[in-house]
Amino acid sequence: MSQEDCERWAFSDVGPWRLTASSIQWLDGLEDERAAAHHEIPELTRPRWLPPVSRFGQAFGRVGGAIAGWWLTDRRHGEAVSSQGLSRRLREAFEHLGSSYIKLGQIVSSGRGLFPDELVEEFKRCRDQVPPEDFDVVRTVVEADLGHPLEEIFESFDRQCLASASIAQVHRATLRTGEEVVVKVQRPQVAERVRLDIAAMAWIAPKLVGRIPVAALANPPALVELFAETILEELDFRLEGQNMLDIAEVLREAGQTAIVVPRPHPELVTRRVLVMERLTGFSYDDVQGMQDAGIDTEEVLRSMMISFLEGAMIYGVFHGDLHGGNLFVMEDGRVALLDYGMTARMGEIQRKAFLRMMMSGAANDVRGQLEAFRELGALDRDADLDALVALLKLDQPVRDPTKMSGEEIAAEITTILKGLMKQGARLPKPLMLYAKGMLFFDGAVAELAPDLDMFAEVSRIYLYFATHHAETIAAQIGINPRENELDLTGMKAGLGLEADAESLTHRELQARRKEIQEKVEDSGAGLPGLDLGT
Repeated sequence: MSQEDCERWAFSDVGPWRLTASSIQWLDGLEDERAAAHHEIPELTRPRWLPPVSRFGQAFGRVGGAIAGWWLTDRRHGEAVSSQGLSRRLREAFEHLGSSYIKLGQIVSSGRGLFPDELVEEFKRCRDQVPPEDFDVVRTVVEADLGHPLEEIFESFDRQCLASASIAQVHRATLRTGEEVVVKVQRPQVAERVRLDIAAMAWIAPKLVGRIPVAALANPPALVELFAETILEELDFRLEGQNMLDIAEVLREAGQTAIVVPRPHPELVTRRVLVMERLTGFSYDDVQGMQDAGIDTEEVLRSMMISFLEGAMIYGVFHGDLHGGNLFVMEDGRVALLDYGMTARMGEIQRKAFLRMMMSGAANDVRGQLEAFRELGALDRDADLDALVALLKLDQPVRDPTKMSGEEIAAEITTILKGLMKQGARLPKPLMLYAKGMLFFDGAVAELAPDLDMFAEVSRIYLYFATHHAETIAAQIGINPRENELDLTGMKAGLGLEADAESLTHRELQARRKEIQEKVEDSGAGLPGLDLGT
């Protein structure tokens, strides 16, 4: 039994085994493996004259067929049936296309408030309800990677999987030595298909620049590069095991006791198989079950948010793939955080720029925040910050979009997007994964605490950082949160609220979003594609 286990890592109090750094056999050489995955990216994402014809044709056929089927049938039966039918057909098409598209579906499933509710609900099935591989296929992968027949390693191994998602599926099992575990098994042919999908995306991405507002702002080629980097690392479960240890170490160093990382097995981790400690609990959206068990769902949400922000701002490492299938709430109220294939890592320069961005926003220092965006690479080095202040109307009184016409809203958004693109606006990797995480939290608030006062919650989180990290923040970026009061003016302005607004619940925010969306839709103005030449 090792003292190092729980003193070094944020694991459960009593596990099936205890880890020491020296006992983990699969850690050797992993930095070289991670570097090799990164070195492969430029060639994979290099635009070619033609995409992988067969794979591109499959994608076009599946997605086009889904839309055609909806057009011929579902759309004729009323708005509700139409929306549900299109969402279901798209989800089925993504599932047929495999891992890369399922991963995109998981991103959609975390975007409540940004995507239609029907689409979000349908794509939730991409988290852990993807059709699984046959058990004979699972046996073949496990035996090939672990080098022994299944029965020599496991006393029992459930033929039915617990969950099945984009890259892998997980099975409940018991080792011959008696420990209860979960076994993550990679789907066969995933690596080959992912590389073909990346090549197809790299071919089409440059053609999307300037065509549609969201794609233009997101920088499609950079998005493909990010997708390639993250998913290539996910194809090696040894790297995921290392991510588990690193985040568990950060959580323990930060004193976070509300988040639990399952222990990876010290020996049974390979490129395609990951054996880990089995933890149990409530699904994060089982609000009633948690409340019946006396769990404070608002505190659960607060703990997750603080650990996420702390990892990014203070330590430069955070979970990059938060969604409902990747976590559950244990009976004692702690959150078991799963699936570390997509983990964000920032160097010191990036992390300090990110920290400055967050703290400048908290102080309503608009200029400081824009400078931090520029340091992060979200703006060109020669971006005109004064022009951006004027473009975003940060120096003008706030206009409430619920009091504007749909045409006015659409015109203003289009103007802002064009202006941002002229300044080279884009989302670099840390901001992309941070934004993805915040999409999850936006949906989680709707599930766990819809009546939470968002202004009061931001104040509580700010107080946490002022109490726990003031000296570190002051030393690194020259802003002391103990000496600088939180100024919510900027946050309120971003939501279209005047400075004297005293509170806002997520339920009220959703109502505002719906009202604004309906205004734009009813006006017929829409958000047309943008031409960079205009």
